[in-house]
Amino acid sequence: MSRKLSFYFLIFLATICIFFLALNQRYSNYLEHRLQPILSDAELRSRMKYQELFTVPTTKYDDPFWSYIRGTYAMESVALVEIADVVEQQRRIIQKEMEDYVYPNGKYDVYANKLDDLVIEKQGNPLRSVILTTWRSGSTFLGDILNSHPANFYHYEPLLHFGIIQIRDPPLSDEALENLDSMFKCDYSSLERYLSFGRNSHPWVFNHNTYLWKQCQLHKRICWDNRFVTKFCKLFPFQSMKIVRLRLQPMEKFLEQNELGVKIVLLIRDPRGVLQSRKHRDWCPSEPDCFDPTALCSDMVSDYNTAARFSKLYPNTFRVIRYEDLSVDPYSHTEKLFEFYGLHFHENVQRFLDTHTKTDIGGLSSTFRNSKAAPFHWRNDLDFEEVEEIQQECNLAMKLWGYVFALNETHQRYFDPVTNYSLRDSEA
Repeated sequence: MSRKLSFYFLIFLATICIFFLALNQRYSNYLEHRLQPILSDAELRSRMKYQELFTVPTTKYDDPFWSYIRGTYAMESVALVEIADVVEQQRRIIQKEMEDYVYPNGKYDVYANKLDDLVIEKQGNPLRSVILTTWRSGSTFLGDILNSHPANFYHYEPLLHFGIIQIRDPPLSDEALENLDSMFKCDYSSLERYLSFGRNSHPWVFNHNTYLWKQCQLHKRICWDNRFVTKFCKLFPFQSMKIVRLRLQPMEKFLEQNELGVKIVLLIRDPRGVLQSRKHRDWCPSEPDCFDPTALCSDMVSDYNTAARFSKLYPNTFRVIRYEDLSVDPYSHTEKLFEFYGLHFHENVQRFLDTHTKTDIGGLSSTFRNSKAAPFHWRNDLDFEEVEEIQQECNLAMKLWGYVFALNETHQRYFDPVTNYSLRDSEA
């Protein structure tokens, strides 16, 4: 009897040991998978040959804990496969789009003559084009012009999650610059706050990015996954970015170091036009940084003094344009800006200008506009009393940037509010 009991006891112990060995092996594999970086496309497809990525062969361990492990592992594996497939598809699309592209090949201080020279995943360096301005200054129009360029990854308002504020000094400017640096490098691993802001009902974080949003509509599960956005971004030879929450001075970090090759255009608009346009945005009137003419024009003076200094120190990577000048002659100014950025004035860009600068279509944020008239709506939409108040608060800013004062209500309706200006390296 004792021998029989001993025999059964040994069988029981052996069964327990086998169970824990199996469980430990599967759990170790799970942890290894969770902790490793995203797999390469080739490795991922190789692993997909094995059904065990998705199933467990027995029902012996069919308890809640193991069901959770199986489900999480399977979902994670499916997401990785989906990311790899979408990235490969987009890679082919970009290669096709760039077949006949005219590379700078030494022009504009850009020494790229093939796609790989401009692609991060191939150890290349993209052309990075920045528009820096403030709300309702024409950045949507200029941003969409840049985004009409082939194979462009558009970082649309990358500081949107900071709120309705102007960022001028540390420590907030340090955080903002870190965010921008990560985006320029296509590293979204530290940008969960930004991604969460978009995922939680703010889709315009991505929906102005033509290529990214198209894939997001088809692949919602991976759209806000930092691994996907990182890999997707690294495919693109061109990056554009429009910034409306950060003043010019902190951006010197990128001009000083410039290992990323960032080129910055400061976009300026008549404060009367800016404030008239902001009146129609329900998010603006309660925010001092948005609706106070004193704050706006103080920033314009500060940006003027910084721009005067930058134009001497960084003539190849910094430039200024006024929205009014761009709107009155969009073709000429766009061509000059593209030369500055090192971009080919592609037929897609010319087609965009043909269709977006002649007729008013759409609402307040539409870029289908009669561009020659768009900057000057304030002359009819503002009362002279409003204009006079803005002119008093913005006297210095308007003089520095070449904006003419309205003398009375009749004069306001018909005069040309724009004259020449020059950047002087002095505190005005």
